[in-house]
Amino acid sequence: MDSREIDYSIVIPVYYNEGSLKVIHEALVEKVLKRNPGRRGEIIFVDDGSGDDSFGELMEIRNSSPDTCKVIKFVRNFGQLQAIMAGYRLARGQCVISISADLQDPPELINDMMDSHFNEGYHIVVGTRESRDESFFRRGTSGIFYSMMKKLSFENMPDKGFDYVLVSHTVKDLILENQEANAFFQGQILWTGYEIKFIPYKRQKRMIGTSRWTFSKKIKYLIDGVLSYSYFPLRAMSVIGLIVALVGFIYAFIIFVGKLIGTVPVQGWAPLMIVILVLSGVQMLMLGIIGEYLWRTLDQVRKRQPYIIERIFD
Repeated sequence: MDSREIDYSIVIPVYYNEGSLKVIHEALVEKVLKRNPGRRGEIIFVDDGSGDDSFGELMEIRNSSPDTCKVIKFVRNFGQLQAIMAGYRLARGQCVISISADLQDPPELINDMMDSHFNEGYHIVVGTRESRDESFFRRGTSGIFYSMMKKLSFENMPDKGFDYVLVSHTVKDLILENQEANAFFQGQILWTGYEIKFIPYKRQKRMIGTSRWTFSKKIKYLIDGVLSYSYFPLRAMSVIGLIVALVGFIYAFIIFVGKLIGTVPVQGWAPLMIVILVLSGVQMLMLGIIGEYLWRTLDQVRKRQPYIIERIFD
């Protein structure tokens, strides 16, 4: 089937979402597919190595809707981003919408997104979280995360971030061509430079299952976003090195002058150890930052497959 026969593709990464998949599929059919009879759509589920019965539930959905539903099964867990990229690569629509499987994003917003794309010509339409019905900890950590990204990498990053997004086939192809080993999904979209339409919505509380988006994964994702799209860490190292060097020269001059006039400003073992430990800590921090860049460079040049598909049920 020619790709242009499909108007839009909806990509849903799945990881331990048993219980919510049939619900979101029914919601998409009722609130999106049936409300757009003049446009042809497809729904692509990507099972990212779920350890529960998510895949069995997906096969039931696929068997009930073989004309509009596709299922991709990974051999193991490769991460949400890789699941989205696999869906992007197999999507045939003129635009692609990625939505989570946890029922926190309202499916009906897709209608507004497609209207902005098809009728207003936007290549990127982002659903921005006006508010989040989540715990204080999750709201707080997410706020810090996206505030740092906005200051260090992307000035147009929404304050509360985004995952719910529509991109045209042009933007999708650009993202797939980049083939970044440690990609930052939102950064890849914002990096393209196309004008973006932001549509605010309230992110709902998760009613089924628990989130697998752990704090350690957030830290890793933050590092990916900063190191991939900002030179701030390297420039900060240069500035810190310059400051430490200037302080060292000034202190050395003070000691030299003190020696000439017969007095030593500071004596003893303690101040010597303080200087050694502070300088060693700064050096180790800088080596760690350089190591992060080197590791990502090594990961990129290896050109390993970002994911392995066990089977596609089309």
